[in-house]
Amino acid sequence: MSARVQAAGAHPSQQLDNDERLEAAAAVLALLADRTRLALLQQLAEGEADVATLTEGCGAARPSVSQHLAKLRLAGLVTTRKDGRRVVYRLKHGHLKRLVTEALSVADHELGHLAPHD
Repeated sequence: MSARVQAAGAHPSQQLDNDERLEAAAAVLALLADRTRLALLQQLAEGEADVATLTEGCGAARPSVSQHLAKLRLAGLVTTRKDGRRVVYRLKHGHLKRLVTEALSVADHELGHLAPHD
C-alpha cells in the first residue's frame, strides 16, 4: 500500500502524501517554537487584535512583533483585515487555536507535575 491514502470520502488531509503532511506540520510547529510567536498566537486565540494590542500583551518591541506577525502571515497561520488605519490580525482557523491551547496545557502539566490524562 502506498503512503498516499485513496479512501473515498476521506478527510482531505488523509489524501495527501504522508511526507508532505509531516513537513507541513513540522513547519507549523517550528513557527510555534518561538516564545514571541507563541505568545502572539496565544493572544490571537482569545480573539482578533491589532499590532499595538499584541505588542502590549507579549512584551516584545513593536518592530519585533511586526516581524513575527509577518512570518505568521506568510506561513498562512494568521489573516489580516483593515479597520480604518489599523491592521487587525486573527488566527486563520480553529485547528491552530486548539494546537496552541494544547501546547500550553502540556506546559501546565510539565511545570505543575500534573498527572497525565486523555
